[in-house]
Amino acid sequence: MTAEPPAPPEPNDARPEVAGDAPAAEPHHVGHRDRLRQRFAQAGHAALADYELVELILFRSIPRRDVKPLAKALIARFGGLPEIAGASLERLMEVEGIGHATALDLRIVSAFNQRAVRAAVRGRDMISSSRELMQYLQADMAFLPREHFRILYLDNRNGLIRDEIQHAGTANFTPVTTREIIRRALELDAVSMVLCHNHPSGDVTPSMADIEKTQEILEMARAVQLRVHDHVIVGRGNAYSMRQESRLKSLFG
Repeated sequence: MTAEPPAPPEPNDARPEVAGDAPAAEPHHVGHRDRLRQRFAQAGHAALADYELVELILFRSIPRRDVKPLAKALIARFGGLPEIAGASLERLMEVEGIGHATALDLRIVSAFNQRAVRAAVRGRDMISSSRELMQYLQADMAFLPREHFRILYLDNRNGLIRDEIQHAGTANFTPVTTREIIRRALELDAVSMVLCHNHPSGDVTPSMADIEKTQEILEMARAVQLRVHDHVIVGRGNAYSMRQESRLKSLFG
C-alpha cells in the first residue's frame, strides 16, 4: 500500500527559521504611528505638516496600513486642509483608497470643528469686531463647493441667536426667498441679521443679482423694524463686506 504524500502547508503557515537566516524586515511604517502621535502630544500641531495631521485622522479609520501616501493624495487632490474639510462624502470617496467609513470620519472631524467655532461665539457681540465676524464665516464657508446662503439672527445685544443655512444652490447660484428670511427672523424674535453667502469661484465681487437681492431683503426688513447689519460674501481666503464698500454702504442706511 502506497503511503499518502504529506499535506502541503497552509498558505498562512510561516516558513521555519533556518540557522543563519536574517530576520525578516519589518514594513517601513511600523512604529511610525506611535512616533507621529508622540510628536503631536509633545509639540502640538505646529510641529506637523498638513499631511501628517491627515495621517493622524486616517490612523483611526485604517488601522493596518501605511496611510502616508493616502494622506498626501488627499492634499494633492483638494489642495489643503480647508478644502478637505469642506469636501463632501462623494468627493472624498473619489480618491482611491477612501471608502465610505473613512470619508465619514473626515466629515465628522470637520463637523466637530465647525460646531466648536459656532459654540465659541454664541452669545458674544458679533458686530463689534468685523474681523472676528469675517473669520467666523470664512471658517465654515470659504471652501464649500456650492453656493450657500446663510443668515446670522441676532438679539438686541448683537449676540447670536441662530446661525442657519437658508438655501444651498449650485456652483454659482443660490435661490433665496426673502419672505422666508423675514418670517424666520420674527419667529426667533431676532432684532437684526447678517446675511452671508459664498462664491465657490473665489471671486468675492458682488454680482448685480447679489446687490438687488440685498436691497429687496433690506426693504422688507425695514418694514417690520428688523435691521440688516451687513451682507458678507466669502471666497477662498477672502471676504467682502457690502456695508464697508463705499458704493454700497448707502444701502444699509
